[in-house]
Amino acid sequence: MTLFLPQRDGAGLRAYEPRAEPRGPAGTGPLTSRTVFSAAHVVADPCADVAPDGPAALDWDATLAFRHHLWSHGLGVAEAMDTAQRGMGLDWAGAAELIRRSGAEAKAVGGRIACGVGTDQLGPDAPADLAAIRRAYEEQLAVVEESGAQAILMASRALAAAASGPEDYLEVYGHLLRQAAEPVILHWLGPMFDPALDGYWGSADLDAATETFLEVIAAHPDKVDGIKISLLDARREVELRRRLPAGVRCYTGDDFHYPELIAGDEQGFSHALLGIFDPLGPLAAQAVRVLDTGGTQGIEGFRTLLDPTVALSRHLFESPTRFYKTGVVFLAWLAGHQDHFAMVGGLQSARSLPHLAHAYRHADGLGLFPDPSLAEARMRSLLTVYGVPQ
Repeated sequence: MTLFLPQRDGAGLRAYEPRAEPRGPAGTGPLTSRTVFSAAHVVADPCADVAPDGPAALDWDATLAFRHHLWSHGLGVAEAMDTAQRGMGLDWAGAAELIRRSGAEAKAVGGRIACGVGTDQLGPDAPADLAAIRRAYEEQLAVVEESGAQAILMASRALAAAASGPEDYLEVYGHLLRQAAEPVILHWLGPMFDPALDGYWGSADLDAATETFLEVIAAHPDKVDGIKISLLDARREVELRRRLPAGVRCYTGDDFHYPELIAGDEQGFSHALLGIFDPLGPLAAQAVRVLDTGGTQGIEGFRTLLDPTVALSRHLFESPTRFYKTGVVFLAWLAGHQDHFAMVGGLQSARSLPHLAHAYRHADGLGLFPDPSLAEARMRSLLTVYGVPQ
């Protein structure tokens, strides 16, 4: 069935022949050579009568089912992160419930889970001092630890606004690390993902910020399981991971260069905590299983599977990068993981129809849809809603 998809260059419609068959089975079982988390999206309740700026209403069955999908392929779930629209529709009350529910589900099936700890209950406009920021972090850390999940200390908009320099970051993070019951993951999210985080770690100079970040880790290496770097700068990530204390992992959050960073080099490699592994889950797991076989062949096979996905990832995460979530949920709908393309806060409107059509073509070419005919029918229905003749 031919689809006529709008082009991004304004050149009208172009015929596209959808794939007839999905990829083969991706396999199951644990991943051994790398620790791999998928930052999972949430599924909105499309029938809830809520305002775009009001509390989110979630479809809990579909949201939790998607986490089971990821666990079934051997992936860990990074919960209540940016991908789940923290700070873009999902407030702290919703995130806390998500953490508790997902933590219980993870415990029931033995799934790996790590959850985001932030300060978003402080609100976007109310000024906060360092004491209030510490209390907000502590409240969220307690919820995550009580759920049985590993904690991910996320970057804080409030701290970025309140900190007067590197010493404030050292004080706040040092306080939290001393309190943490188990080693945590530190998350450095760049301003391309959230403009409010510009100048994090006390400087807009990334070299200076890196030194502060490393100082935090060096002071508490026993309390840091790893770091997640989301700066979309492969060279900087490699240089930083080579300076980490022994036993502290680097989890790449680079959705532009993840194959090369996970494959690594003669001096080391990155593990993964990625938003792009939400739509790529089964294929990403398959690639890591090939990597698990070891040697040059394992690396080559891994790159053969994962390198072709980078074009899709770069498309989804193109500027303004923070709206990548729209493409992630769109692909989940096409793949049959949810029955609708509605998002928390109405964010389904954040990307254009040509952007979505391009994402569909990429994903279909990669064989990401378990039922290509369902994806084709849903893409056709979206085109019809937009008034695009077929």
